[in-house]
Amino acid sequence: MSYFIKISAVILIALTIHSCKQPSETLIPQENPRKKIEMTTNYGTMIIELFNETPLHRDNFTNLARNKAYDSILFHRVINQFMIQAGDPESKKATPTDTLGEGDAPYMVKAEFNDSLFHKKGVLAAARDNNPEKSSSAMQFYIVQGKVFNDSLIDLAEIRLTKNKAIDYFKEKSEQTALLDSVSKAMFTGKRERYMTLTDSVLELAIAAGDFHPYSIPEYQKQVYKTIGGTPHLDQNYTVFGEVVKGLDILDSIASVETSNLDRPLKDVRIFSVKVIEE
Repeated sequence: MSYFIKISAVILIALTIHSCKQPSETLIPQENPRKKIEMTTNYGTMIIELFNETPLHRDNFTNLARNKAYDSILFHRVINQFMIQAGDPESKKATPTDTLGEGDAPYMVKAEFNDSLFHKKGVLAAARDNNPEKSSSAMQFYIVQGKVFNDSLIDLAEIRLTKNKAIDYFKEKSEQTALLDSVSKAMFTGKRERYMTLTDSVLELAIAAGDFHPYSIPEYQKQVYKTIGGTPHLDQNYTVFGEVVKGLDILDSIASVETSNLDRPLKDVRIFSVKVIEE
C-alpha cells in the first residue's frame, strides 16, 4: 500500500511539472498574420499590410502584385491633405498631356465594409465609380493622407456621412428614384450648391420616415481623426483593405508634389514595383 502511494505521488508531481512546462502559446490560437506588400516608388518604399477582414480585396491585390500588374504605373491623381491614387494601367506609357484615371481591369470587387476599418491616415482603400453596390475598381486604389480634424470638422463629416446613409436608405427601398438621379447628376456635373440642396432634401425625407438613424463616428475613431488625421467622410462608402506600416514619410512626400489642375503630378510619381513579402 505504501509503495502504491509513493509511486502515485511521484507520477502526480511529474504530471504537474510537465503541465507547467507546456508552452503557453499552444493554449492561445494564433491570429493569421497579415499579408505584407512592398511598394517601391521613385520617392522611396512603403510597406503595406493587407487586412484579413477584407479577403476579396486582399487576395485581388496580392494576385495583381504577383502578376506585376502595378509595376511601372503612376500615381496619376494626388491631392495634398487628402489622398494619392494609382492603379490605371494606361499610365505606364502615358505622355505628360494624357488624361488618366479611366483605365482598369475588366471586373469589379464586391464591397467589403467593416465598422472597425476607417479612413485614418495611411490606410489603403479601393477606388470605385458610382455603381449602386459600391463595388470596387479591380485595380485602382488610393492611400489616405488626410488632415487632422477638430470637433467642428468631425461634426461636419458626420453630417456628410448621414446624408450618404440617407441616400443609401432610399436606394434600398427603391424610393425617391427621381430625386436620387438628380443628386447623382449634380455630383458628376460639379454643381456643388445644387448637390448640397438636394442632399438636404434627401436627409429631411429620411428623417421623416421614422426608422432612419443618423450616422455617428465611434468615439475611438474620432480620437484618431483628431490626432493622426484622415478623411472620415469616406467611411463606409469605399472599402478600406490595408494600411501603411512603414513609410508614411514617403506618403507625405508624394502628397506634397506640384500638380496640374486635373490633380496629376507635373513630374511623374512612378511605382517601380509592388511585391508580396513572402514569409
